[in-house]
Amino acid sequence: MPRTNRIIQDFTGVYAEQPFMQGLRKDAVQSSAGPDAKIRWIDCSDIPGTDCYCDDEAVTAIRKQIASAGITDASGIHFFDNGNYHYMSKIWTDMVQEPFSLVVFDHHPDMQAPRFGNILSCGGWVKKVLDENQFINNVVIIGVADHLVDEIRAELSQAGDADILDKVTCIKESEVRETGTPSSFSRMRESLRSPTESGMTEGRIYISIDKDALSPTYAATNWDQGSLDIATLKEVIGGLATSHKIIGVDICGERARDFAGDEYHTVQEADALNDRINRELSEFLTSLASSPT
Repeated sequence: MPRTNRIIQDFTGVYAEQPFMQGLRKDAVQSSAGPDAKIRWIDCSDIPGTDCYCDDEAVTAIRKQIASAGITDASGIHFFDNGNYHYMSKIWTDMVQEPFSLVVFDHHPDMQAPRFGNILSCGGWVKKVLDENQFINNVVIIGVADHLVDEIRAELSQAGDADILDKVTCIKESEVRETGTPSSFSRMRESLRSPTESGMTEGRIYISIDKDALSPTYAATNWDQGSLDIATLKEVIGGLATSHKIIGVDICGERARDFAGDEYHTVQEADALNDRINRELSEFLTSLASSPT
């Protein structure tokens, strides 16, 4: 990545129970403002119209906050709360002003047509990127639940949007499981690199990580989760960094604000797990050297 600055957008207050993220908040307060600031903390909790769906007024307010923080492009590592706010990836990639490909780790394809109007949503942001971003080349989504891949293909075909699928490669959860250990993930990694296999062009990529693609062993999210392991996730990103220029990364998938525990985690365990994975991903991504174009 050209820069390793970190930007945190706090919508629900969930980061309050994560020591690593609170450390970033402290650093953001102490660091200098302006375009050279390495860490920025943006409080989005008082913006209405943002939960799952982001209305036009909320989009405008969020963009104003980003601009007020002195941010002018999509570079760096962006954290933005739980999966209900994954539409932030659309807002960040709107700032990319050069041809790029989008790589998404997600247990859901996020390609639903709007249920009403043309409102931006966590479940349809990928489709809106494809519909509206003139610089997007193609999209690769990794770890999607098998049945959702089939459902979205049928839905888009029925809606007359089947041509969008020509720009999308979905690597199903079952394909991820079949690769076994991270060292055997090379076939999938080569597929991502090869235009003939995936349609993905060499060059610039933006990476979006929803932690619900990961097994509950590694994260506790507010949506049903897949079975990707963290070593595989890091290996794929590391491989991409050797052949592409990573222009930005975002990370979402915290627990829900009202999470009270589930079959896998207590509230305390969920916060500790997410704090650990946020730190690990932040340190890993920061350690990546600038990739070749």
